Amino acid sequence: MKRHEIHWCRLDPIEGSEMAKTRPCVIVSRDELNAHLSTVVVCPVTSSLHPQWRTRLPIRCAGRTAEVCPDQIRTVSKSRLGPKIGKLAPKKSAELTRLLTELYGEG
Repeated sequence: MKRHEIHWCRLDPIEGSEMAKTRPCVIVSRDELNAHLSTVVVCPVTSSLHPQWRTRLPIRCAGRTAEVCPDQIRTVSKSRLGPKIGKLAPKKSAELTRLLTELYGEG
């Protein structure tokens, strides 16, 4: 399980406005943490597009147009992860890192 890989992830059970069901998720935690912890930090992926939202990153996932949702970031047990279905391209990885820094970094 490596940073910026896309895996199927079981997000249920949820509470409130959290994203639900089994869906693709991008691993955003660092590889050093992923190697030693039983959890990973992920950003869910949705096919419900909101191009006007600055908190979303458009990508192609499993042959479909989709968005990574850093505004729905969460920590999940590795046991919730299913098969790897892809990996972000280097340019999209850099864009996601920038967006995460913009949302949660200094400032």
